[in-house]
Amino acid sequence: MSSRKTAVLVCPGRGTYNKDELGYLGRHFPDPALLAAFNAERAAQGQDTLSDLDGAERFSLARHTRGDNASGLIFAATLGDVLSIDRERIDVVAVTGNSMGWYSALACAGAVTPSDGFTIANTMGTLMQQALIGGQLVYPFLGPDWVPDPARKAALLEHVAQIDAREGHVLALSIDLGGMLVLAGNETGLKAFETEAEPVEGRFPMRLGNHAAFHTQLQGPVAERGRAALPESLFGQPRVPLVDGRGAIWWPHATNMAALRGYTLGQQVTETYDFTRTIAVAAREFAPDLFIVTGPGTTLGGAVAQSLILANWRGMGSKTDFKARQDSPDGTGPLLVSMGMAEQRGLVARQ
Repeated sequence: MSSRKTAVLVCPGRGTYNKDELGYLGRHFPDPALLAAFNAERAAQGQDTLSDLDGAERFSLARHTRGDNASGLIFAATLGDVLSIDRERIDVVAVTGNSMGWYSALACAGAVTPSDGFTIANTMGTLMQQALIGGQLVYPFLGPDWVPDPARKAALLEHVAQIDAREGHVLALSIDLGGMLVLAGNETGLKAFETEAEPVEGRFPMRLGNHAAFHTQLQGPVAERGRAALPESLFGQPRVPLVDGRGAIWWPHATNMAALRGYTLGQQVTETYDFTRTIAVAAREFAPDLFIVTGPGTTLGGAVAQSLILANWRGMGSKTDFKARQDSPDGTGPLLVSMGMAEQRGLVARQ
């Protein structure tokens, strides 16, 4: 009987390369030649290289979180972590991601080459930075116990719809992110929610710096420019199944490349990204031994855990239930591993 553990890979999106992640590529990226190729592509476009950004003396919010810089850094950090996974111990059975993590997932599942995946991520990040249409904020609907509260979620989404219906206001659900609602819209719509929503924990609603109105119709012009820049020839058959932002599965040997490109540069850009559903589908369809959240950052692990609770995966109904399973009293190991955490990385990475 094989001792390998089955795993679903989860690729993080924007907002995960921050001060603590500075130097992440220098510490963890395992393929110097591939990183040099990424650097060369950016240098040819007059952009700072990833090595220069990652090796900076200090982290700069204005510089490192720009879409044209953050997307490349996050893609490379994610890909480097996936390349570092010990495949003798880990059998990757599916790949998914959050928001721009979909571009990383395409490469990690083999639906595009690492170089083409970088081109897609870097191009879309650059186009979004150039346009910078609208903005995003986050707001929780789960309490500190993470017990599902569908009524509260429904009430908040109804409030969002009411704001969106006002003249001159645009507001929509951008990402359904476990126990968080990521909302996006124009300044008027965002400001209305910030003014009217009950403050939570002294920091929510929280505006996200250098973020546009991702996954809304406001991104239509960006999607159009992406389609003009990125041909179908970049896309191929995935080597392992991909779960997208709708919860749809793209299977090896059964994927239509035109449809995959159409989703990636169409609906994925302009409609709600349902991360909560992607995790539920991945859990139920592939029943993995564990979920591996790649770096950079450590913040996506909570959303994965909350999504599993919302799906009642393995009977978990609260944060207490998840912690009990994560602490593994049966000796099987944790359910969730975050590679951005030094103490967990060694559980799945080559030594």
